Amino acid sequence: MKDLKPVLKKITEIEDLRRVAERKVPRMFYDYVDSGSWTETTYRSNETDFDRIKLRQRVLVDMDNRSLATQMIGESVNMPVAIAPTGFTGMIWADGEIHAARAAEKFGVPFSLSTMSICSIEDIATHTSKPFWFQLYVMRDQDYMANLIQRAKDANCSALILTADLQVMGQRHKDIKNGLSAPPKPTLTNIINLMTKPQWCMSMLGTKRRSFGNIVGHAKGVEDLSSLSSWTEEQFDPRLSWDDVARIKDMWGGKLIIKGIMEPEDAIMAARSGADALVVSNHGGRQLDGALSSISALSDIVQAVHAEDSDIEVWLDSGIRSGQDVLKAISLGAKGTMIGRAFLYGLGAYGEDGVRRALEIIYKECDISMAFCGHTDINKVTDDILVKGTYENLKVGHF
Repeated sequence: MKDLKPVLKKITEIEDLRRVAERKVPRMFYDYVDSGSWTETTYRSNETDFDRIKLRQRVLVDMDNRSLATQMIGESVNMPVAIAPTGFTGMIWADGEIHAARAAEKFGVPFSLSTMSICSIEDIATHTSKPFWFQLYVMRDQDYMANLIQRAKDANCSALILTADLQVMGQRHKDIKNGLSAPPKPTLTNIINLMTKPQWCMSMLGTKRRSFGNIVGHAKGVEDLSSLSSWTEEQFDPRLSWDDVARIKDMWGGKLIIKGIMEPEDAIMAARSGADALVVSNHGGRQLDGALSSISALSDIVQAVHAEDSDIEVWLDSGIRSGQDVLKAISLGAKGTMIGRAFLYGLGAYGEDGVRRALEIIYKECDISMAFCGHTDINKVTDDILVKGTYENLKVGHF
């Protein structure tokens, strides 16, 4: 087996991993990761709005004994970053969810598994020793929903993530044009593209996990891959409302995270629901194109939650590509962050080693940048590290 250490040493930023992943991952799955909905304006602004925020460099400050260690919903983490739940992860790299979960466990950050994962809840529980989080899409089939939640309990998942912003699917042009499916359909275009990805093809031949492991064999009426496609299109429940949150919370009985909050009004509802954390997220720009970037929505949501005198934690997802992005989110009031594309680029490039490298890059960038800003403890970072005038205009003025 090739020693990757010399190669990974030259990988110095997330963009390096993205370039490698683009070469190695089949087009439909790479496009699934690296695209947004409609014209992709929100997808792009998630990154560019972070760039608008500038940091204040301080000097002659004792930079020794730095720490990024903190807690997210009471769980100790080595930095305020969790791996976000992402569908199709096992199509980016064979058994991808298992590799990502192992990398997260070894690094000391939480791993989240999507309902639409390729590896099942049980697969992750079997191949890891630390409790992970499970993300729930609300389906019309109530028996299946109850079964999913029970399976997460049986797997000792330590939190349930309720995704609130996917009652209907955003129009993702590249996925439509590519005919996204798991596994890929044997069309001429796909076959030609797969011929250029021999490593991916060989690794996929070595696993039986090539479809949605949480669904096939568990949901009624899903016996083959063709019925699976129609079932998922029909099963996302557009009727999901705040009235359902209490029911789901009672069914779960543990820590609850609500993901997909973009407005202060909804943040207040999340705080009143009894959830332990909310995630400021626009689904990576994959749902409502033309919406705010997540970082521009953060400050008003933090203020709204504080006005409620709530102890719900506010996290940020969408757009994080560096440790500096993490630092900026924390400085604007986030208690934690979640990464999706950043770890998927690493996974597509080098599997578990690539995910670990992505986490190392983010950690080092956050650690060094925090030191240059005059801080040694991530828990004490505030907006005093930001240049005035570069972040206030990100606020939308609700409060």
